[in-house]
Amino acid sequence: MNTYVEHPAAGLDCVWRRTSSTPIVGRVVPDGCTDIIWSSAGTLFVAGPDTTGHMTTTRPGTLFGVRFGPGVGPSAFGVPAHALRDLRVPLAELWGPSAALEDALATADDPCAVLATAARDRLRATPPDPLTTAIAAATPGSSVAALADDLGLSTRQLHRRSLDAFGYGPKVLHRVLRFDRAMKLAWTGVPFADVAHRTGYADQAHLSREVKDLAGVPLGQLIRP
Repeated sequence: MNTYVEHPAAGLDCVWRRTSSTPIVGRVVPDGCTDIIWSSAGTLFVAGPDTTGHMTTTRPGTLFGVRFGPGVGPSAFGVPAHALRDLRVPLAELWGPSAALEDALATADDPCAVLATAARDRLRATPPDPLTTAIAAATPGSSVAALADDLGLSTRQLHRRSLDAFGYGPKVLHRVLRFDRAMKLAWTGVPFADVAHRTGYADQAHLSREVKDLAGVPLGQLIRP
């Protein structure tokens, strides 16, 4: 049995649970998000923002996760996003001793609710940079200088704040977010040419190049069931 489910969670991107009775080998691709993950085997760690696709093996058991939307998680972790880029880090390295949280997770009927509460508590104490939403919402391909001017920042300030919040500079960030939107459409069965048009790529060939660059495999292989 291999199942994955996710649910909306107030103030967060989602909470999720993955259960497998056999080892699962899968590809993780960039989405601009960060997660706190607890395994039924007792491991508690943070998944930082990825820059490229990579293969991962999930052992039998259950993973429980809380996902922060782009630009949100690092304020809860207490470190800039670029310090976590392409890394998996024990939560205790960021929050200090985590025995109490791990005990609560081990005895909870709903470990996702425990993780979500801990995440929201941290976000209330250290809210995200208020400019993250505006930075993430910028049109892909738009000028970094124009975006900086719109936000009242220098291009250097914009780059620094983008690295701190997302782990990427603004140009890479917008590539990753557009790629994520495209993959969500492709998974629903939308034809690739329509995916390219609806997410702002020049054409299907442009989409294919970006998928190969960011995921490491062709689009058809990436979304193969």
